[in-house]
Amino acid sequence: MKYLFILFFITLSTTAQVSKESLNLMPWPQKIELKSGNFALNSSFKVNVTGQPNSRIFVAASNFLRRLDGRTGLFFKQGFVTATNEFPNAQLQINCVKSGKIGLYEDESYQLIIESNTIAINASSDLGAMHALETLLQLLQNNATSFYFPNVTITDMPRFTWRGLMIDAARHFQPVDVIKRNLDAMAAMKMNVFHWHLVDDQGWRIEMKKHKVLTDKASDGLFYTREEIKGIVKYAADRGILIVPEIDVPGHASAILTAFPEIGSKVVTINKGSSETTQKASGLVTYTLERNAGIFTPTLDPSNPRTYQLLNEIFDEVCPLFPGKYFHIGGDENEGKDWDANPKIQEFMKKNKLANNHELQTYFTMQLIPMLKKHQKELMGWEEIMTKNMSKEAIIHSWKGPNEGVAAGSSLIAAATNGYKTVLSNGFYVDLVQGVENHYLNDPMPKNTSLSSEEKARILGGEATMWSELVTPETIDSRIWPRTAAIAERLWSDASVTDLASMRKRLKTISFRLEELGITHIRNKEVVLRNISNNQNTTALQTFSAVCEPLKIYSRNAGGTEYQMYSPFTLFADACTPDAEDALVFNGLVEEFVKNKEVKSEKEIALFLNKWIQNHKELEVLSQNAPLVQPLLPLSKALQDISEQLLYKLQKNSSYNAGTAKELLEKCNSKAHADVELAVYLGLKKMVEL
Repeated sequence: MKYLFILFFITLSTTAQVSKESLNLMPWPQKIELKSGNFALNSSFKVNVTGQPNSRIFVAASNFLRRLDGRTGLFFKQGFVTATNEFPNAQLQINCVKSGKIGLYEDESYQLIIESNTIAINASSDLGAMHALETLLQLLQNNATSFYFPNVTITDMPRFTWRGLMIDAARHFQPVDVIKRNLDAMAAMKMNVFHWHLVDDQGWRIEMKKHKVLTDKASDGLFYTREEIKGIVKYAADRGILIVPEIDVPGHASAILTAFPEIGSKVVTINKGSSETTQKASGLVTYTLERNAGIFTPTLDPSNPRTYQLLNEIFDEVCPLFPGKYFHIGGDENEGKDWDANPKIQEFMKKNKLANNHELQTYFTMQLIPMLKKHQKELMGWEEIMTKNMSKEAIIHSWKGPNEGVAAGSSLIAAATNGYKTVLSNGFYVDLVQGVENHYLNDPMPKNTSLSSEEKARILGGEATMWSELVTPETIDSRIWPRTAAIAERLWSDASVTDLASMRKRLKTISFRLEELGITHIRNKEVVLRNISNNQNTTALQTFSAVCEPLKIYSRNAGGTEYQMYSPFTLFADACTPDAEDALVFNGLVEEFVKNKEVKSEKEIALFLNKWIQNHKELEVLSQNAPLVQPLLPLSKALQDISEQLLYKLQKNSSYNAGTAKELLEKCNSKAHADVELAVYLGLKKMVEL
C-alpha cells in the first residue's frame, strides 16, 4: 500500500501544472494562457471535423492521429478522418469556417482550447486548423506511465505572410523524397512558401515536352517529370504550402545555353591572316554544364528575338505546372562580361538608349512580365532586378549583405520605400553554416527606420535559402534543420520573442521531433561517420564532431573549385554541423568561470579537457584502419595538447607554460584541416588569457 501511495504521489506531481518555460513550442504562439489541470490521452481518443473546410484537413487530421499514436503507442481506435462530422462526440473537435486558399494574405489564425475533457480548434480556414494541430502535437506531455495535454488556451496567427524555404535542386539534384520530407518539416514549423530553384549553371531540372533537348543535354538525366512536379505541388498544397518555381535568367545560364547555344551572348574572334573578325556564337560557340560553384559568364542574349520566343515557349509549358501566383526569374549575379564583348549587343543598347548593363537587364526582365501575366503570374527576382525602370509589380528578393559589401538588408528597405513588395533572405542563408543565433536575431522588419505603415506592409516576410553546391540528398537536411525552425519562429512569432537560451532549449526537442517526419539531420550523421571510420566504432568521431563545425561562409570551397558537383560529400565536414553541442556547453562554462570562478564550472571544464585528451588517443587508434580519419589528427592533437596545458593551469601545476599555451591556441584556430574549425576556440582563448 505504501508503494502504491508513492506511485500515486509521483503521478500527481508529474502531471501537476506545467509552466510556460517548460513548453517546447516553436514557433512560439502570439498568446498563451496556461490553466490548471490536463487532458489525459487514451486509446478512445478521436477527432471530428465540422464546418466547410478544404478536404486537405482530413489528410492533416489523419496524419496528426498517426504521429500522436506513434509518440504515445496507445493504439487509437480511429484510423483515418475522411469526412465532416464523422464522430460528433469526439474529444477533439476541429471547426473550420471555410476552405483556405494557397497563397499570401490568407487567414491562418487559430484558437486552441484544451480542457480536461475536450479539445477545441477553431479556425477561419483549414490552414489555421492545420497549424493548430502542429501546436497541439508540440504540447504533448508525459509522466512515468501516461501522456497528456496541459489545459491551455492559445490564440495564434503569423506575423508575416511569407515564411519560406528555398531549396536549390539545380547544383545537386534533390529527389522527390527529399522535397516531400522537407515540405512536411516546413508544415510542422508553420512555413507556407516553398521556393524551388530548378535551373542554374549546373542543370535544368524540369521535364519538357516541346524542348526535350533541355533535359537531354543539360540535366545529366536528373530532373523531375511533369507528373512528379504535379505530385509535389499537390503534396505541398495539402500542407498549406505555396510553391514558387525559379528559372534563373539571364545569367546563371550555362544549362539553358548547353541546349540552345544560339541564344547566348558570347562571341568568338577568328584570325584571318593579319585581320580579326568577330562573329556571333551560333554554330561556333558551345556551352557545357558547369561543374564548379561560383559566378560564370554564360548569359542569354537580350538583343536576340529568339531568346524571347524560346523563353515564352518555356513559360507556356512550365507555368501551368505551378498554380501559384508567383514565378521567380532569378536575375542575380549577371556580370555582363559577354554583353560588354558583343558588338551586336552594344549596338542594340545604343539603338534602345540603354546606358548600361543594368538598364539592359531591366529591358530583358520587362519582356518577361507579359509572358508570365498571361498565366496569371507575378514576376519575382533577386534584388539585382530592382532598377529605376523596373515594374512596381515585381517582387524584390533581398539577399545581399556584408559578405557582398553592402549593409544588411539595405535592398529590403530600398524596395519597400520605392513601392515594391519584398522578401528578406539576407541573414537567412542556412548554407553558410553559421550558428543559429545569426538567423534568429535577424528580423525582416528593420529596426530604427522611419518606414511608413504602407511601406512596412510591403515587407512580406522572409525566406531561408539552401543553396546546394556543398550538399547531397544525404546531407542537405543537416544544413536546413534544425536552424530553419528558428527562422520559422522569427517569421511567425512576435518580434519580442528573442531569448536565445529559451530558443536553444526548445529547438533541441523540436530537432528530435523532426525525425518522425523523415528528416535525416540526426540519423545520417552516423551514416557519414561509419564511412569515415571504415565501419569501426564511431564514438571518438562523434566526440570530436561535437566540438567541430564546417568552415563557414563558403570558405570551405574557396573559389568554388575545390569541390565539383560530383565530388565526395561523405567526409568529416559533412558530418559536422553548426552549433556543435559540446562547444556550446564548454564555451558557456568558460564564460561562467571567467565571471564567477565557481568550483563547479572549473570541474566541468576539467572533465571536457580530460575527455579531449583521451579522445585524441582513440582517434589515433581508429586511424590505423581508417585513412579518412588521418586529416583530423593535427587539429585533434592541437586540442589534446592545449587541454593538457589548461589542466596544468587549473591545477596551478608548474608544468603550465603560458608561451606554449599561446602557440597551441593558434594551432587550435587553424582552418587547414579536414575543412572544419574548432568551435571551442573562443572558450580555449579565454582560458589561456585568464
